[in-house]
Amino acid sequence: MKHLIIGAGVAGISAARIILGEKPHDSVTIVSQDEEIYSRCMLHKFISGERDADSLNFINDGILGHANLRWIRGKTLTRLDAAAKAVYAGDEEVASADTILIATGANSVTPPIGELRGAKNAFGLRHLPDARAIAARAKNAKEVVIIGAGLVGLDAAYALLELGKKLTVIELAPSTLAINLDARAAQAYQKLFEEKGVVFHLGRKVVNTRSDGAGNITAVEMDDGQSVPCDMVVMAVGVRPAIGFLEGSGVKTERAVVVDDYLETSAAGIYAAGDAAGLSGIWPNARKQGEIAGYNMAGTRWKYEDRFAAKNTIGFFGLLSLSVGAINPAEGDEVLDLEDRLNYKKLILREGVPLGVILQGDIGGGGFWQHLVKNKIRIDNRGKSPWKISYADFYGTEANGEYRWVV
Repeated sequence: MKHLIIGAGVAGISAARIILGEKPHDSVTIVSQDEEIYSRCMLHKFISGERDADSLNFINDGILGHANLRWIRGKTLTRLDAAAKAVYAGDEEVASADTILIATGANSVTPPIGELRGAKNAFGLRHLPDARAIAARAKNAKEVVIIGAGLVGLDAAYALLELGKKLTVIELAPSTLAINLDARAAQAYQKLFEEKGVVFHLGRKVVNTRSDGAGNITAVEMDDGQSVPCDMVVMAVGVRPAIGFLEGSGVKTERAVVVDDYLETSAAGIYAAGDAAGLSGIWPNARKQGEIAGYNMAGTRWKYEDRFAAKNTIGFFGLLSLSVGAINPAEGDEVLDLEDRLNYKKLILREGVPLGVILQGDIGGGGFWQHLVKNKIRIDNRGKSPWKISYADFYGTEANGEYRWVV
């Protein structure tokens, strides 16, 4: 059989590895816009100069050298014909196969504000060419505005601090890292960045830009009337699945590609994984989705069952944080927290079931708490600090949900 994988990220590479492991005599063709293999999680390290392009490569085996694998790189697809299982770049048929995996990832969102779209000195940070463009522009830039204070925005800030830039971060939410941490944990990072000279404008919206008339933004304007001068803008306001080429293909899409429990799309024999599938684009989940899709493409029916994705690990300036599940309580939830000079811990419970946990400083035991949150294991008979418990404090069987905290 012939298999086609669209995208050379972790989901696509993982699928290729599984297919050729299961069916070594089948053929796999990878088609990607990317010309290199790289970890998106490490792009900020390329900007700072800590890593070069080669060291961003996450492949540690010889999968790309397999005799039955062909990689067509640097190809932007414009159309997929689901009935013929073929993909095109303009009028050129690039490849066809018996099964297809859509693993095209996502692209940065550029807000329709002022001249951000098309500006020579405004960049997203999602692909290696983005990181290259930012690093090149940063050589002559002194003042940089970063729009967005989520993880990507702060990654960019951390990298540009290493290059000695004056940074202003503008964020619509009232705190940094708003989808990753609660305000208390996020404030610890904001303080560390501020100590390095970064200026934050939180709860503020960029409403316009100024330019030099030659395609370069010279300042951004906020909704409170303030104007921030800049030589460069980094946009970190979110991503959108890269599925535009599927329009009219016969593959059902909504915000992302619609898949079933086997990661198969509405078109038989065509699968999707990673950001393109919209289930979760975080690295471990994208890798697992690619593996499951690979097994199914090779003829083994595997369900994708582990959809838990609410986990974030963050580290800046030597301060580590882990969040799992909910980061803020709803009305009626119980909150148990513990704080000292070096550590912060927060547990959210609903009727004895852990909904979420935040560990900052010492993140030991994170895997244990992820197990409890993910499997909704009830904590009863609280008679000692929750931060002192371990697997040894439970009895019962996971199958019948009878785990209880023993005191």
